[in-house]
Amino acid sequence: MPGLFQGLEIGRRALLTNQAALQTIGHNIANVNTPGYSRQRVNISTTLPESNTIGTFGSGVTVTDIRQIRDSFLGQQYRQQSKSLGEWSYKEKILSQVESLFNEPNDNTLSNQMNEFWNAWDDFAKKPDSSTRNQLVSQTKQMTNSFQELSGQIDKLRSSIDSDLSGYTSEINRMTGEIARLNYQIKSLEVGGATANDLRDSRDLIIDNLSLIVDVNTNQTQSGEMIVYIGAMSVVNGSNSINIESKVSNVGGKPTHKLVWEGSDFELTNTAGQLKALIESRDVIIPKYQDKLDTLAATMVEQVNSLHMSGQTANGATSITFFDPYKTSAGNIEIDSDILANQQLIISSASGSESDNTLAYDIAKLRDKNVLNNDSASLNDYYNSIIGSIGVESYEATSFTTNYDLLVQQIEFSRQSVQGVSLDEEMTNMIKFQQAYDAAARVITSMDQALDTVLSMGVVGR
Repeated sequence: MPGLFQGLEIGRRALLTNQAALQTIGHNIANVNTPGYSRQRVNISTTLPESNTIGTFGSGVTVTDIRQIRDSFLGQQYRQQSKSLGEWSYKEKILSQVESLFNEPNDNTLSNQMNEFWNAWDDFAKKPDSSTRNQLVSQTKQMTNSFQELSGQIDKLRSSIDSDLSGYTSEINRMTGEIARLNYQIKSLEVGGATANDLRDSRDLIIDNLSLIVDVNTNQTQSGEMIVYIGAMSVVNGSNSINIESKVSNVGGKPTHKLVWEGSDFELTNTAGQLKALIESRDVIIPKYQDKLDTLAATMVEQVNSLHMSGQTANGATSITFFDPYKTSAGNIEIDSDILANQQLIISSASGSESDNTLAYDIAKLRDKNVLNNDSASLNDYYNSIIGSIGVESYEATSFTTNYDLLVQQIEFSRQSVQGVSLDEEMTNMIKFQQAYDAAARVITSMDQALDTVLSMGVVGR
């Protein structure tokens, strides 16, 4: 039956409910700048009413639960675009490094050394003496050193990218292990009906970060645990996680890391994100430009040697190679050791006559002769096409990175408009619940005064 004591209970419930709301608001304000935090709201409902012969009387208010405000669709969109952003941002980084290795246009680059090499042949054709021979040998060594240095730097970049794979492997394993641990904690806390909001935020933030690195799909179970898939393979299931590892194998004579599921030889597929860009940079982009550089070096050796071998020295010696014919890659191209030992073996004449310098001129004209791409490009044109291709790819990567970055920012802005903390809103709610708390305290005070009146009436009656 309703009475003063029931009134005190209504006041008590109101105090506790508004206190819970104020505490939640304070928690939101405290975490306004916490990465991954989703604002929380107290769900309030009336308690069961009490009935008697007069009618039904309300019994107050209670906290149903405390829920985080989150848009799961925007969360999925964010992760889908994040993996694209991770992929293109990594490509942009690698391609900018490749651009810096070639360092074109600039002084003392490979294109500059190639032009000086052709100029040295032109000078030698005009005046084939010891001075121009010495200059030609010196310039050839500078050019071959540029080939070797550039090839070596590209190879070091590939090795560096390959080494990054081990770091990404450790980071993925750390994240999946942390998600599995949080799954266990969330399930343990929520088994009694509570909601582990802060732990869920921590788990979602890790999944967001993981989506930058690799292709991630998720599915939440009824118990609150998150199943995380990489491709079609569940890497986290409940409190269990499957690690990945990098195994070193020999690919093309070079040690190369391969991603496999731990304890097996099954290679990881459908990687996406930064991991996909890493593998593509290592296995496609870097080898492509290394192969182009090797083709340029091999063609130069072939074309110069072919002309040089067709001539003869003043004493009738023929079939003399200018470059070492057994070193035809950018990494090992060298002037022939016999030329270094005896510069008189450098041939300028097809006939051996001192007045016939046509062969040297022919070699100098290789600068503009179409000998590559089915005789549609010269050596210099081919090198310029390499630089152009790098520029185009780098620009494309930069454009896609910028576009996906803007898209991710827009999705994040939309997501924060739903789940982010607004200080203005929280302060407004704080005033509202503070007033309600004060009013609930007044209810208790009023009921207490009424009880004092009843007790006083009993004393007077005696």
